[in-house]
Amino acid sequence: MSKPPPLQRTVQLAIHGQVQGVGYRWTLREQARHLGLRGWVRNRLDGTVEALASGETSAVEQLITWAEQGPPAARVSQVTVVERSAVDNDLPAFEQRPTV
Repeated sequence: MSKPPPLQRTVQLAIHGQVQGVGYRWTLREQARHLGLRGWVRNRLDGTVEALASGETSAVEQLITWAEQGPPAARVSQVTVVERSAVDNDLPAFEQRPTV
């Protein structure tokens, strides 16, 4: 009997606090790649960081937990998580995108 495929999850994150200018995007990208996730991260003009992450549910949950702390210089006040439709096949390897 074969093992069922792992559950997949896609989420959009909005990270609030002191999260720009502290290496947040770069370290989130590296963490997501390490976890085998697909998607992207970018700064927003309102001072937040936004990310879309897709992959195995356990890996996405690990990224959310990491996002709540961020890199040492960050001061995260809130992480909003919104479930999205599974779009994993359409996403690139995890990348950093320009500010919008």
